[in-house]
Amino acid sequence: MKTIYLGLLFAFIQISTATNGQEMKTLHDFKMTTIDGQEFDLSQLKGKKVMVVNTASECGLTPQYENLEELYKEFGGDKFTVIGFPANNFGGQEPGSDDEIKAFCTKNYGVTFQMFSKISVKGDDQHPLYQWLTKKELNGVSDAEMLWNFQKFLIDENGKWVRNVHPQTLPIDEDIVNWITEN
Repeated sequence: MKTIYLGLLFAFIQISTATNGQEMKTLHDFKMTTIDGQEFDLSQLKGKKVMVVNTASECGLTPQYENLEELYKEFGGDKFTVIGFPANNFGGQEPGSDDEIKAFCTKNYGVTFQMFSKISVKGDDQHPLYQWLTKKELNGVSDAEMLWNFQKFLIDENGKWVRNVHPQTLPIDEDIVNWITEN
């Protein structure tokens, strides 16, 4: 009887930690290209809580860059960071090149948090990082429909998906700050 129980327990553990025979990925399994064209291994973020956000320069929510930078300046460091991914998936609101996006963010909002090269966050050409962020079978926690620019994903210190935050919720929202500051 113990053998059957242990066998079933082992099978459950394998099913719950694997998808199609593969271990569940974390944020730390991805390598991305920075807005300056350099490879960035997200495993460098181990030990930090991370806010992942898709951005756009010509959106009604673009002023959130200011709040993202404020959050990064106040809490960024060894325990927390913000990473931004420009995307042109919603109303063509991020038409510029990486150089144009970087110049816009720096000039208008003083962005110093890590920005990455423009990617697709939904659709047939959705980047694998955003596939992981939006599909429960890949992140192990929840599905998340990409609603608009400035949608936020909160990732824990181990690179695991914690939650999805609506685009209109400000980055400095009390619930987000509480999540950042809790142990």
